[in-house]
Amino acid sequence: MAIAATLATLLVLPFAAALAIALVGGATRAVHSGLAAAASALGLALLGSLAPEVLSGAVMQARWDWVPSLGLDLALMVDPLGLMFAALILGIGLLVALYAHFYLYPGEATGRFFASLMLFQGAMLGIVIAGNVLLLLVFWELTSLASFLLIGFWQHKPEARQGARLALAITGGGGLALIGGLVLLGLLAGSFDLATILARGAAVRAAPLYPLALGLILVGCFTKSAQFPFHFWLPHAMAAPTPVSAYLHSATMVKAGVFLLARLWPVLAGTELYTVTVTSVGLVTMILGAVVALFRHDLKSILAYSTISQLGMLVMLLGMSLKAAALAAVLHILNHAAFKAALFMGAGIVEHETGTRDIRRLGGLAKAMPITALIATLAAASMAGVPPMGGFISKELMLYQTDKLALFGQPWLLPLLATLGAGFSVAYSLRLVAHQFFGAPREAEAHARAHDPGIGLIAAPALLTTLAVLLGLIPMALAAPLVAAVTGVVTGGAPPHLDLALWHGVNLALVLSLAALGGGALLFWRHGALMALWERATLPDAKRLFETALAFADRWVRKGIVALHTPSLQRMLLAVFAVTVLLVIEGALTGGGALPGGRPGLAAPLPAVIAWALLLTACAAVVNEARQRFAVLIYVSVIGLIISLAFVELSAPDLALTQISVEVVTVLLLLLALNLLPKSPPSLSGAPRRWRDGVLAVLGGTLFGGLAYAMLTRAPGESISAWHLANAKPGGGGTNVVNVILVDFRAFDTLGEIIVLGIAGLTIYALLDTTARGAAGARLGTWREDMPHSPERHPMMLLAASRIILPLTLTVGIYLFLRGHNQPGGGFIAALVVAIAFLVQYLAAGFDWSDARKRFGEHQMIGWGVLVAMGTGLAAMVLGAPFLTSAYDYFSLPLIGTFELASAMAFDAGVFLTVFGAVMLALAQLSHIARRAARAHAARIEAEGAGAGESAP
Repeated sequence: MAIAATLATLLVLPFAAALAIALVGGATRAVHSGLAAAASALGLALLGSLAPEVLSGAVMQARWDWVPSLGLDLALMVDPLGLMFAALILGIGLLVALYAHFYLYPGEATGRFFASLMLFQGAMLGIVIAGNVLLLLVFWELTSLASFLLIGFWQHKPEARQGARLALAITGGGGLALIGGLVLLGLLAGSFDLATILARGAAVRAAPLYPLALGLILVGCFTKSAQFPFHFWLPHAMAAPTPVSAYLHSATMVKAGVFLLARLWPVLAGTELYTVTVTSVGLVTMILGAVVALFRHDLKSILAYSTISQLGMLVMLLGMSLKAAALAAVLHILNHAAFKAALFMGAGIVEHETGTRDIRRLGGLAKAMPITALIATLAAASMAGVPPMGGFISKELMLYQTDKLALFGQPWLLPLLATLGAGFSVAYSLRLVAHQFFGAPREAEAHARAHDPGIGLIAAPALLTTLAVLLGLIPMALAAPLVAAVTGVVTGGAPPHLDLALWHGVNLALVLSLAALGGGALLFWRHGALMALWERATLPDAKRLFETALAFADRWVRKGIVALHTPSLQRMLLAVFAVTVLLVIEGALTGGGALPGGRPGLAAPLPAVIAWALLLTACAAVVNEARQRFAVLIYVSVIGLIISLAFVELSAPDLALTQISVEVVTVLLLLLALNLLPKSPPSLSGAPRRWRDGVLAVLGGTLFGGLAYAMLTRAPGESISAWHLANAKPGGGGTNVVNVILVDFRAFDTLGEIIVLGIAGLTIYALLDTTARGAAGARLGTWREDMPHSPERHPMMLLAASRIILPLTLTVGIYLFLRGHNQPGGGFIAALVVAIAFLVQYLAAGFDWSDARKRFGEHQMIGWGVLVAMGTGLAAMVLGAPFLTSAYDYFSLPLIGTFELASAMAFDAGVFLTVFGAVMLALAQLSHIARRAARAHAARIEAEGAGAGESAP
C-alpha cells in the first residue's frame, strides 16, 4: 500500500502543482516558480526513496481498475528504465524551473508558463512510469497538447504560433499512428499490460500482423523524436522560451520516442525488418541533422539540429538489435541530457545578456562572459565527444559497435557513415563555441552589453556541465550501476560487460574517433568556403514541402467534399433523413411478422388524448408559422410542456422537472437570441420543396411511430430496472433511483455528458465572440433598426418582482440539490432552477447592472465543475475502489438529528457547477452581443446625424 501511495503521489504531484499555479495565477513569479520547483523536488525525493530497491532488481508496481472492459487500468510501474527517465524529467525539470524564474522578463505570464510546464512534466512522467500501454497513450497525447501550449507561449509572435501548430500536427498525427500500433500490439500479445507484453516478445514477432504493428509504432516514435522525414517540426519549436527548449530537448518530448523504442526493445527488436528500418532512419537523421546544424546561424537553431542528430544516433543504436549498442544508447541518454540542457541554457544566457542569438553578430564573448564561455565550451566538448568528457565515452561505445552490423550486407557502410556523422558533430560544436566566445567581436553593440549573469541564471547550466564532466572522469562510480540496470531492462536479460573508461587501448573505435575529430576540425577550418557552397545550393526545405503537400491535400479534399456532398445543409439533412426512412421501410418489409405485438396496451384517458391533440396542433403550427420566429418559439414551448406533462403521467417526476426547467431556460435564451435577428426570415424554399419535405416528414413520422409501437407491444425481455430498484438504497445510499443511476451506477456517462455540455458552452462563447464585429456586427445593427429602445430599459414591475423571486428561487434550487439523492431533484435540475433565477434577473435588471454585481466567472465555473466531478472519481480510486464509486454513511448532530451524507453529493456539485456555468456563459455572450449591437447601432445613427448636419447649408 505504501508503494501504491508513493507511485500515485509521484504521478499526481506535477498535475497538482499545475492546478495550484493556475489557481493562484495572480500571485508573484516567486510563488509560481516555487510551486513548480517544490513539486519537482518532492517528486525527485519520492523517486530517490525507490531507487535502492529498483536498482537492486525490484520493480515497483501499483494498479487500480479504471475501464477493465477495455483492458485500461491505471497501472504504474517503476523499473530501472522508468527510474532513469523519471529522474531526468524531475531533476532537469527542477533546474529548468529555477532557471526560468530568472530568465523570464518582468510582465510575462509566469502563471500560465509554469502551469503549462508542470502539465508537460506530468504528462512525460506518466509516459515513463505507465504500466499499461493504453494509459501510456493517454499521457503520450497529453505531451503533444502540453508542448503546444509551451511552444506557443509567446502568443504575440507569429513564429511561436506557427511552431506550436506544426509540432502539434506532426506529433499528433504520429500519435494517431501510435494508437493503432499499440492497440494492435496489445491484441497480438493478448494483454495491454506492459509487463505481459514484454514477456511475450517471441509471440508478437512471429505474428502475421507484426510488420503492421511495428510500422505504426515506429511512425509514432519517429514523429515524436524528430526523425527523418519528420524532423522539421523541431527547429520551428525553438520559438518557445529557452527554458522550454532546454527541457524539451534534454529530458522530455523528443526523448519520448527514444524511451518507447527502449521500452519495447524486448518485443520489437531482433528482426531484420526492425534492424534495417530503425538503424537506417537513425543513421540518416544523425548525418542530416549534423550537416544542417553546421550551416545554421541562430544559436537555438544550431542546437535544435544538433538534437536531431544526437537523437538519430540514439535511434540508430537502439535499432542495431545489439545489447552492447543498447548499453551505449543508455549511457548517451544521460550524457545528452546533461550537455544539451546546459547548452540551451547557455544560449539563453547569451541572448539574455547580448540581445541576440545570431552567431554572426557574436564573437569574443569569453572576455566579457568567462563563466558562461567555460560552461558552454565544456558542454560543447561533451557533445563533440572530446575526452575527458562523458560524451567521448558514449561516442566511443557507439563507434565500437558499428562494425558488428553489416547494414544492407556491407560491413563498412555503418562505420563509415557513423564516423561521418560524428565528424560533422565535432564541426558544429567547434563553430558553436568558437564563433560565440573566441576571436574578434563581430558587433560592438552586442559585445558592449555582454556580461556574466547572476547566480540565478548560471547555477543550473553550471551544475549540468559539472555532471557532463564527471560522467567522463568517474563514469563507473557515477553511472555504471544505473546504466547496467537499465540496459538489462532494455535488452530483457543480463547486461553485457560494463567497462566505462576514457582509455581502452588502440582499437577501431579510437581510430574512428580520431578520424571524426580530425574531420570535424577540417570542416570547421573550411567552414567559410563550405557555407558559400551551401548558400548557393538550392536544397529542398522539408517544412515548405510539408506545407505544400498539406495545401495540395486540403485543396483536393475540399473539391472532393463539394463534389460528393453539397454545401447545402438542407440537402444534406434531406439525404440523411431519406436514407433513414428507406432503411426503416426495408426493415419493415423484410422483417416479417405483424406490426403490433402480443403485449396489451393501456386505455388512453381523455386528458392524454387532449394532450396528444394539442401536441399535433402545436407541431402543425410550427410548420405553418415557420417564418414567424416568436410564434414558433411559443409553439415549441407548448410541445415541451406537453412532454413534461406526459412524464408526470408516467410517474417520472425527475424527467418532468428536468424537461420543464430545460424548456424555461431554452425559451429565455432563445428570446435573447431572437432579439438579435429580424422578426421574419426570408423564404428559404418554394412550394414544391415544402410539399416534398412535408411528405417525407409525414412518412418518416408515421414509420418511426409504427416502429416505436411495434417495440412497445412486444413482450418485454428481462429488465435491468428491477436490479436498480433493489440496489439503489443499499448500493448507492439513495431512494431516488434516477439520481442514484446518474451519480453512481452510470456516473461515468454523466461525467462525459457534463464535459460535452461544458464544451458546448465554450463553443457558444467562441462562435458568438466575433458576431458583433465586422460584417456580422453590421448585419446585427441593420436588423435592429426597427427596435426603438435600448435593451437596458426594463419595466419597474418586472424589476421589483425579480428582486423578490431571486432569493426564493435560490432557496428552491438549494432544496432540490440537497434532496436529490432521495427525492426528485439533484444537481442538474437545481442548476437549471438557479439559472432561471439569474436569467430572470438579467432580463429584469439588464445586463450591465447584473454583470457588474456578478462574483463568479462562467469559464472557471465550468472548469471547477468538471474538476470536482473527476476529483470525486479519483478519490474513490485512491481509496482502492473503482473510478466514481460512491460511499455513504449516517451522522448525528445536536438539534439536527441523524442524517445521511453520500460522496455522490460532491459529484452532483460538479454537475451543478458545469450546467450552471454553461447556461450562464451562453447568457453572457448573448447579452454582450445585444449590448454591443445596440451601442454600435446608436453610434452609427449618431454618426449619420452628424454627417447630415455638416452637409446642411
